[in-house]
Amino acid sequence: MHDFWKPYFKYDCRHVLCNAHHLRELTGILEQDKQEWPKNMIDLLLEIKKAVDERRATSDKLDPIQIKGFEERYDQVIENGMAENPPPISRGQPGRRGRKKQSKAKNLLDRLNEHRQKALAFMYDFSVPFDNNQAERDVRMMKVQQKISGTFRSAQGANIFCRIRGYISTVRKNSLSVINTIQAAFEGNPFIPACRDP
Repeated sequence: MHDFWKPYFKYDCRHVLCNAHHLRELTGILEQDKQEWPKNMIDLLLEIKKAVDERRATSDKLDPIQIKGFEERYDQVIENGMAENPPPISRGQPGRRGRKKQSKAKNLLDRLNEHRQKALAFMYDFSVPFDNNQAERDVRMMKVQQKISGTFRSAQGANIFCRIRGYISTVRKNSLSVINTIQAAFEGNPFIPACRDP
């Protein structure tokens, strides 16, 4: 899951787009351009997220009729956005080569249109999160460490730091007290999460 940075697509794996990034971009376009479609897309994405969160308690998928309704509304929002953001018109300027520059709104519309399965993956597969905020939170402390100290003095120091941060992250994801579990680890009784069956 990522923010559509093109080099990520060189990785041979399943790609999913982060909707937290989409929401930020949509909000920016809404504030700057005063267009109607970004608000409708924000509302739709949040409505789908709410439906998935509610359904997750009792099932592992949405009703096919509900999915079809969301897809049709998604298509309609894209269509309305395209009407508000037509492709740039060529002015016939000699010497100008390459693609014509588009607005941020048009670029986002093209992405949401061409990569709809990646943007809506969380709706089709409940194991896919709505955004990659958890992954970014897990990496944030490493980036803060680099910003403050510059780098690690040895690979061993980096490994120790990563093991401690990984342990703390796992403890938090299991809703346990960080201080108590660190103390338990020093006492020889570290927290070890239960593994799921494959």
